[in-house]
Amino acid sequence: MTTPLTLTPGHGPDGTAVLKAVGEIDMSNTGAFAAALEDLPGRLVIDLTGVEYLDSAGLSVLFAHADRIELIAGPLLAPVMDISGLAALTTVRSADE
Repeated sequence: MTTPLTLTPGHGPDGTAVLKAVGEIDMSNTGAFAAALEDLPGRLVIDLTGVEYLDSAGLSVLFAHADRIELIAGPLLAPVMDISGLAALTTVRSADE
């Protein structure tokens, strides 16, 4: 069974591609998550503020794109980005910024 995840592509005010994720990112839906990232070439902002759960499979997708992504993380996921080392490879900002 696939865990519910909604992925909504769009663009920020400066034209940068933005992907908003809402739900849970886990082994059951990382294929769709990875495909959504691959469909948006170039610099990409990923808004994870609506993500309630992110497992190691989801982190591996983010690591694969670390050289071209910027993350917006809520208080639940911000520590995960630090502990996993992803914050050392890409920009991670809070929803308040």
